[in-house]
Amino acid sequence: MTLRLYNTLLRAKERFKPMRPNEVGLYTCGPTVYNYAHIGNLRTYLFEDILKRTLTYNGYTVKHVMNITDVGHLTGDRDMGEDKLEKGARREGKTAWEIAADYTRAFQEDIEKLNILPPSIWCKATETIPEQIALIQILEEKGFTYRTRDGVYFDTARFPEYTRLSHQNLDALQEGARVEKNPEKRNATDFALWKFSPQGAQRQMEWDSPWGIGFPGWHIECSAMSMKYLGDQLDIHCGGTDHIDVHHTNEIAQSEAATGKPFFKIWMHGAFLIIAGGKKMAKSEGNFLTLENAFLKQNMDPLAYRYATFLTHYRKPMEYSEDAMDAALNGLQHLRNQVRTLKDQAGDAHEGNVNVVFRDKFLQEINDDLNMPRAMAVVQALLKSDLTAADKLVTIYDFDQVLGFDLDQVKQEEMLPEDIRRMANDRLKARAEKNWALSDELRDAIQDRGFLVQDTPQGTKVFKP
Repeated sequence: MTLRLYNTLLRAKERFKPMRPNEVGLYTCGPTVYNYAHIGNLRTYLFEDILKRTLTYNGYTVKHVMNITDVGHLTGDRDMGEDKLEKGARREGKTAWEIAADYTRAFQEDIEKLNILPPSIWCKATETIPEQIALIQILEEKGFTYRTRDGVYFDTARFPEYTRLSHQNLDALQEGARVEKNPEKRNATDFALWKFSPQGAQRQMEWDSPWGIGFPGWHIECSAMSMKYLGDQLDIHCGGTDHIDVHHTNEIAQSEAATGKPFFKIWMHGAFLIIAGGKKMAKSEGNFLTLENAFLKQNMDPLAYRYATFLTHYRKPMEYSEDAMDAALNGLQHLRNQVRTLKDQAGDAHEGNVNVVFRDKFLQEINDDLNMPRAMAVVQALLKSDLTAADKLVTIYDFDQVLGFDLDQVKQEEMLPEDIRRMANDRLKARAEKNWALSDELRDAIQDRGFLVQDTPQGTKVFKP
């Protein structure tokens, strides 16, 4: 069945055909590790996880590269301001190297909690400095660079197709509005390839180069890393929609200027997570929530967020609210309970067969540009069907290769401890008497003990997740 993906370059869906038969090169822009990833960031990594799982489900072998930006990402939009790692180090009284290590580890723990598959290759900006310098030298030899007092810049005027990805109107882009002023830049869109260390000061992260002591610009790392690890396997490049106008546009310009060849074939971008008032969630706005604060500290399964993201297409903005997350948790618990019931009916046997009709429907939806809302509808249609419990169970396990909910690990009904049974019975009595406050209090007490409470049309179920 044909896999079609939306390509930002074309602004349309296109049939996916990898550069090598049955193999895919996938590059996903990783975190800048100066702070925790917020759940808006994590939505992008979840969409990329579904892409990777869908490619694998279609029989492709995926070579997935993700960078760790641990130097060079400045606080300004276009190469102005302070390095975010240095700023984070001052904020926490640590070295920039310690900050990078701490938040890299935190990010990897977050994606593990969300069942996001790790990349084939993790690569750090600080570990590929020679490759970045070599790429800048090629650009210099070809006449695409110039020097200012603060660094080596790419001259975007020398790359006529600069706006091919973003479709920006450069005449309308006024330096000093969103773009910071730099009187030495030739064009408002020019960007730093190498930044010089400030006069009279020593940075924590700096290297010698043909142009002087300094550090790489933010954009050059992704070009150098993708070329190093994927070579001629530049199939799909992903990130958030905020990368389109600057970061990914600059990657294309510097990469194609250096090689004279097309960079990645397909560019895919996930939309923002928005909060009340329609603003995107962002660290710069001070309105961001981490997985720890929004879910773990609330005794809420973080996989509820994974479930929630599947209810909105990745290219559409997703609205965050506590009510929406509660609904997603209920949906996840209901799904697990349905699987638990199937296990009870089938004796957890794996003697069933994957249903071809439902598998084809599921494949059709995920292959239509990762349409997870419709794929989730197929899941529910399967569970409501007249298939045997064994066939449903095996088929839902097959789907879970993409869903990533670890449904095969859902436990069957167990004997509840005496105090939990007593609270569950007291809660049933409270609900019968419409004492909703006591009912909620007992539910919370049960869940604080690590059990889940689910009210269904067939009655209330209490179980270990």
